[in-house]
Amino acid sequence: MTLHPDLTLPSAEDFERLTPEELAAQMRPLVGTLGARLGIELTGVGRERVSARMPVEGNRQPAGRLHGGASLALAEELASIGSWMNLDPQRQVAVGVDISATHVRGAGQGFVTGEAVLSYRGRTLMVWQVEIKDERGRVTSLARCTCNVISTGA
Repeated sequence: MTLHPDLTLPSAEDFERLTPEELAAQMRPLVGTLGARLGIELTGVGRERVSARMPVEGNRQPAGRLHGGASLALAEELASIGSWMNLDPQRQVAVGVDISATHVRGAGQGFVTGEAVLSYRGRTLMVWQVEIKDERGRVTSLARCTCNVISTGA
């Protein structure tokens, strides 16, 4: 399995000395990834909670609202990053294997924010609940994402 060449994850010491906001500031979008293309910006990173914002502009469906697929991509990005925060990257990777969402309100402008909270952490599986909200703090999508933990054999 080939990992992105610019991928760097926080160390155990980083988690001890930095705030979630400081950890997020250190993690830049990876060139060539969907998260970078969608404009996802991390705002908080921890082992049990990850947050980010994403612009509506450039991520709209033909009706002018935020595309549901963009919301799902944001949810999976957060769950995947959160899962990686719980792994030994020398021996393991995490990949999304199941995602479902209910879109309860449209967003037509500005940014949406997503927050993923770890619901279950097992040896080979992690489940995340994700809320996406508009700039007024109103929920636009509720999602659940499951990530598999895969041994790299290293």
